[in-house]
Amino acid sequence: MDLISLPVEINKKKIDSNFRLAIAVSKRAKELYHGAQPKIASKSVKMTTIALEEVVSGAVRVLLGEAAIKAKEEAGKLTYDDMMDEAKQKASLPEEPTELEKDLEVYLNKKKKINSNV
Repeated sequence: MDLISLPVEINKKKIDSNFRLAIAVSKRAKELYHGAQPKIASKSVKMTTIALEEVVSGAVRVLLGEAAIKAKEEAGKLTYDDMMDEAKQKASLPEEPTELEKDLEVYLNKKKKINSNV
C-alpha cells in the first residue's frame, strides 16, 4: 500500500495555507463518512486519506476569499421552492387530534381528577 508522504505538496494558488488544507480535508472526510462517493480512485481505505488525496489532486475545489463567502451565503439561503414545500406540508397536516393525542388527553384528565380528590 502506498502511503502519502508528509509534508504534502500543495498548490499555493489553489490552497493558500496548511490550515485551509486541514479544514478542506476534514469537511471532505465528513462528506465521505456520510455517504458521498470518492471523486478519485484510491488504494486507501481511510476516509481522511482519501479526502486528502482528493483535495491535493484538485478533484475537490477549495474556494478562497469572496468566492468562499458567496458560496457560504448561497448554501444557507432558503429557496422559494423550499418555502412552498414547507407550507404545503403544514397545510396537509391534520387539524384533528390523533388517536395518541386523544388518549393522552383522557389520561391527563383522569390524572387531574385523581389529584384533585386527594
